[in-house]
Amino acid sequence: MKAVILAGGLGTRLRPFTQVVPKPLLPIGESSVLEIQLQRLKKCGFDQIYFATNYKADYIARFFGDGSHMGVKIKYSKEEQPLGTAGPLSLLRGDLIEPFLVMNGDILTLIDFAKMHAAAADKGAALTVAIKRHITPFAFGNIFFEGDYITGIEEKPDIVRYILAGIYILTPAIFEYIPHAQPYGMDQLIRSMLAAGRPVAKYEFYEYWLDIGQITDYEKTTEIAQYFRDED
Repeated sequence: MKAVILAGGLGTRLRPFTQVVPKPLLPIGESSVLEIQLQRLKKCGFDQIYFATNYKADYIARFFGDGSHMGVKIKYSKEEQPLGTAGPLSLLRGDLIEPFLVMNGDILTLIDFAKMHAAAADKGAALTVAIKRHITPFAFGNIFFEGDYITGIEEKPDIVRYILAGIYILTPAIFEYIPHAQPYGMDQLIRSMLAAGRPVAKYEFYEYWLDIGQITDYEKTTEIAQYFRDED
């Protein structure tokens, strides 16, 4: 099975770390983010991996080579300009002729990629989006009222939202909506498909997930590095 890892981000919110090392190669214990992702993908049966690169692309290519030392086949796609989260796929159109997985290069998760791939096939949609329940504690009591009188109070309620987890299963049919070599985001792809009346499926998962978008997020990885090592 094939997977595309979006590894071209600038990582501006993680500077100064990313001024030297691209964000997907930041160390998590004894491994990098990309190494952990590759190990997880391989464990779930994905053995053909495409890196969509831009920032410090040569650094990533020298680090992984053809992937043989990790038991996978790696190919590289280099953007001349940042193409967002969906635009890079247009450069790989000739290779992605069967359903494939796409994931952001800055997330750590224990999701079962193979299970998601199988579920997407059952749903039959050209795009299946992984979603994750996210709970944010609210610091204040919520007041309900009518006119000048209080009718109720909810003390510090949690805010519950479902977020995009940065993991997708797509079929080649989506290339109808992605412009070639132009900046284009997954959010734009989803909106375009919905506007065209095309179904977009969801896949809710409950396994661990962390988006390493900011320094505070990256600091959390010191606590979970052992967990990923033990799991693999």
